[in-house]
Amino acid sequence: MNFDGKILARARTEMFAEREENRLRQQQRTEKVYREIPALEAIDNRMRGQMAELVRLTLSRRPDLKERLDELKEANLDLQIKRAELLAERGYPSDYLDEILSCPRCRDTGMVDGQVCDCLQKRYNRELTKELSILLRSGDERFESFDLTLYPDTPDPVSGFSARSSMKAVYEGCRKFAQSFPNVSSNLLLRGPSGLGKTYLSACIARTVAEKGYSVCYDSASAALEAFERQKFAREAKDQELADARVRSMLSCDLMILDDLGTEMVTPLSLSALYTLLNSRLSSQRRTVISTNCGDEELKRRYTPQICSRILGEFLELPFTGNDIRLLRRKK
Repeated sequence: MNFDGKILARARTEMFAEREENRLRQQQRTEKVYREIPALEAIDNRMRGQMAELVRLTLSRRPDLKERLDELKEANLDLQIKRAELLAERGYPSDYLDEILSCPRCRDTGMVDGQVCDCLQKRYNRELTKELSILLRSGDERFESFDLTLYPDTPDPVSGFSARSSMKAVYEGCRKFAQSFPNVSSNLLLRGPSGLGKTYLSACIARTVAEKGYSVCYDSASAALEAFERQKFAREAKDQELADARVRSMLSCDLMILDDLGTEMVTPLSLSALYTLLNSRLSSQRRTVISTNCGDEELKRRYTPQICSRILGEFLELPFTGNDIRLLRRKK
């Protein structure tokens, strides 16, 4: 899985802040209990002394090492029993003064055997979804909210299928893609006239995949390709840095969603950027979702044969049909 460095840093910062809160809570507990049970502090000091003695003995080569270690172990066990008894007498559980950990598996480090722990990945997931929500439009882009009743249920006289039945298949295709990610075998091309739900379903895909913890870039084609232009022609160092980061993210993210392809201005630079984006992601087998109003002929008119062959040959098309659901929603 690819991680966005800045988002991962925010997740780590949140995790370390919680770790510090846990440390302070444990410190407050310890101070409180020591005031109530002075004998407990003395026992803990003796147990720390035993640990130091254990290290010293382990490094020594004295002939009675085993006997001394056994004696130390027995003395430590006696202190643990006494300690638990003192806590119990005051109504505290035996582990009340133990280190407070949010994740015992990684001990709040975020890493296990050199890999990101599930706890840090969940924090990353939340940060990623928050960032993605800024890009999404209405905030309710979820498959559960998609309303198939907005599509006519009258069978088409030619195909025999209604727009609703066709869109149900499209909906299921998008939902299956998102829920199965990253174990999907194709990219998606969401195609059809404006107002039929392409942007909404692509946003549902983005949210679902992001909530599973995968990195998602979601942007309009015009904004995405503009980043390539800024990367090449930015005059300010800060603008250059931001554009570089944006382009790297689009090329390396687990899922790229390119919305409204065909609405951007076509220039030699935008064609080069689009080819680079598509070809790089296809070569590295990173999945991409494209939404567009363009039919085959429009795609061929706007883009180069190399771009068209990749879109038409490497993407599974999901055709959107029906009436403009934005107008229907306004009427409701």
